[in-house]
Order: sequence, then structure tokens, then C-alpha cells
Amino acid sequence: MTKADPVNNEETCPVALTVGLLSGKWKLTILYQLLSGPKRYSELQRLLPDASDRMLTRSLQELKDDQLISRTAFAEVPVRVEYELTEDGQALVPIFDAMQTWGSKRV
Repeated sequence: MTKADPVNNEETCPVALTVGLLSGKWKLTILYQLLSGPKRYSELQRLLPDASDRMLTRSLQELKDDQLISRTAFAEVPVRVEYELTEDGQALVPIFDAMQTWGSKRV
């Protein structure tokens, strides 16, 4: 297969689009952590101790740009910021459920 092959084209292949949106070392883990509800940046840092600040920030920004998560900054001092799944992010729940089922059979 080549890059021009429709199977690998994110514009025409839904699987390629999904894989492209979710690819990255921390994106799936971030999304998984947000399944249980909104999290502050510091909470995500604690939950992903091996992720550098730079990588966590970049992954959060990419997920926000792809409209899978939202970022809410509250007018408080100090500023409180929370990340949560958007409707599109919530639509990934069945995929995570399927991954959990599949992975449980192999652990």
C-alpha cells in the first residue's frame, strides 16, 4: 500500500482518520483518564507521571484541536483549568469498552 492508497488516506478512510486522531504516546491514556470525568492539569500529571510537561501539554492541545476534549479556564485566582471529553470524545466510550474486553482476554 502506498500513501495515495485510499485505505491509508485520512480523508477517505474512517479507520485511518480515527487512528490518526488517536495516535501519539499519551492521547489514549489521557482520553481514558477523562472517561471518569473532568480533570485538572495537575491531576493528569499525577495520573501520567512518565509524561513530560511538554508532551502532556502538546497532547492535550492536539486532542482539543481535534475536538475530542474541551478546556475550561475558570475566573479564579489562581486560574483553575479543567479538561473533559466533548461529545465526540464521549463517542469513543464503546471503543474503549471493546479495547478493555479485548485486552482482558490477553492479560
